[in-house]
Amino acid sequence: MVTATGFEVAQAQDEGPAAPADEPPAGLSDESPDGGTWLAVCHLEDIVPDTGVCALVGAEQVALVRVGADDVYAISNFDPFSRAYVLSRGIVGDKGGVPKIVSPIYKQGFDVRTGRCLDDDAVRLPTWPARVRRGQVEVLVARAAGARS
Repeated sequence: MVTATGFEVAQAQDEGPAAPADEPPAGLSDESPDGGTWLAVCHLEDIVPDTGVCALVGAEQVALVRVGADDVYAISNFDPFSRAYVLSRGIVGDKGGVPKIVSPIYKQGFDVRTGRCLDDDAVRLPTWPARVRRGQVEVLVARAAGARS
């Protein structure tokens, strides 16, 4: 599946051919200790440093935010102030050492580590653990209720 950003997104139901025994299936990585699965979303080189891109992870629009050369964060792409899916197009920076993304609409800043709005403490966005592994950006997705390992 290719998202609107042009990135190919792997989904569990479309794993492709079987992988060698020491490699996880295409698009999937090892399970986390809490039973979630690391889903490969795009290559790190697909995200320009200090910018964001949007990816469809399951049914969620997730803003993948690259801070500096190697740090990647996954935060909801939904801006609750403008009620639009635009955060991946925001400005990436920091506020007092806190990595943030600023909405391109009304300019509220969000801590990309926690989802906390830096301009309104009552607002917090969903976040997902993200990592870079072998050049791939991976997002930890929760196991669906009733799913088997």
